Amino acid sequence: MEVVHKIGRRKTAVARVYVSEGKGNITINKRDLNEYFTTATLQYKVKQPFALTETEDSYDVKVNVYGGGITGQAEAVRLALSRAMCEINEENRSVLKPEGLLTRDPRMVERKKFGQKKARKKFQFSKR
Repeated sequence: MEVVHKIGRRKTAVARVYVSEGKGNITINKRDLNEYFTTATLQYKVKQPFALTETEDSYDVKVNVYGGGITGQAEAVRLALSRAMCEINEENRSVLKPEGLLTRDPRMVERKKFGQKKARKKFQFSKR
């Protein structure tokens, strides 16, 4: 099997994932998964595609991720891994799709408008 390359995005985070056969090592920005994503919740999010397809220790993953915060980065990695698992085996799609792991979350920060404090918040109104 050759290396599978996929991209995942969430808010402003972009993750490039390179999946190859191996022993289940996940490297993110040249650091170990547990070192980069310290909380158990984020580690679970990243490993979710492997857990659902029951391939935890069969692939080595190398990830380059930048932009956004750590939660957005973890979800970007999850989307990229889900896409990679579908390319490796098309049958994984039927497992990942109902869980919503193949859907790109379109929610972005709304832009600030001129004449206002933020996107929706206005400056304080003074009647007199």
